[in-house]
Amino acid sequence: MKKSLQIGGAYVGIIVGAGFASGQEIVLYFTSYGFHGIYGALIATVGFALVGMCIAQISSRLRTTSHKDLIYQISGNTVVGFVMDILLSLFLFGVAVIMFAGAGATLHQMFGLPVWLGSICMIVLTIATVMMDVKSIINVIAIATPYLLAIVSIIAIYSLATMDLTFVEQAVIAQQAQVSSKSWWVTALLYLSFNIGVCFSLLTVMCGAIRNEKVAGMGGIIGGILLGALILLINLSLLAKMNVIVGIDIPMLALANEIHPLIGLLMSFSLLGMIYNTAVGMFYSFMVRFLKPNKASFKVTAVFIGGLGFLASLAGFTMLVAKLYAVMGYVGFILIVLIIFTWLKGFRIT
Repeated sequence: MKKSLQIGGAYVGIIVGAGFASGQEIVLYFTSYGFHGIYGALIATVGFALVGMCIAQISSRLRTTSHKDLIYQISGNTVVGFVMDILLSLFLFGVAVIMFAGAGATLHQMFGLPVWLGSICMIVLTIATVMMDVKSIINVIAIATPYLLAIVSIIAIYSLATMDLTFVEQAVIAQQAQVSSKSWWVTALLYLSFNIGVCFSLLTVMCGAIRNEKVAGMGGIIGGILLGALILLINLSLLAKMNVIVGIDIPMLALANEIHPLIGLLMSFSLLGMIYNTAVGMFYSFMVRFLKPNKASFKVTAVFIGGLGFLASLAGFTMLVAKLYAVMGYVGFILIVLIIFTWLKGFRIT
């Protein structure tokens, strides 16, 4: 059970990046749909648990060491597999770069550090972490999950206890602020597919190191349920205070500061921790796609790639990389279909 909890916590840690923890993504994909956003959150919860379990069990059985091992298996070594492999690899590096830039901006806002110095601090910390073994990396990423869950729970209780309007009135305000023309269930599925694309690489590496398929699969289920719980908690928190957070860039931080400046500071550290988690997950997954972590060249290459990531973050590369996010939604959907189909063909617990 301990290993399953660690996998579940790490699964959450990979996906819960700064956009999720800040509330920006939740407002866009769920809260802005009013009560329908709650139904969408439930769909996402089931999806994360189901697909997480399938990825975990298949990876455990195949002993995968990178996303390449699984992609070519489930796609039948076709051109589809090659294209998805390349896109995922580019995406991993791109998101890592975005996290480096985001850390610089966050540390500048929190402590007044120069943006470039904040980025370097995150890069050094990320490189130091990826040089550990995969079990240690799982533990590091999983640590932040209970911390975030505790902070979000405090904010949720406060929001529900201090509502100015009824949920019906707040839902009307939420729907008036809606920017997407897609149906609530389509948006929920897009959120699921995009995030499966985000977590797929590291989840295959983590679960490939687990010898017991039941343990790995349970980790995927636990992670999916925890993700759903966080989505629902943040969604309810924001919906209860929709009249207050409309138009705010970091709504969860605004609510945290409303409770007490100390809670706001703790939330700020939580956001930074989520950036770190995502940076480590993406950077490590990118590295093991091309190099085995037990090779001497791995550490040297990690430093070199980290340097390239720093330069890319300064050069505005993040603007170009951001376009990959839209593509990843479609890649994630293809991955989900292939994964479930492969699992149904016989990759079950025996």
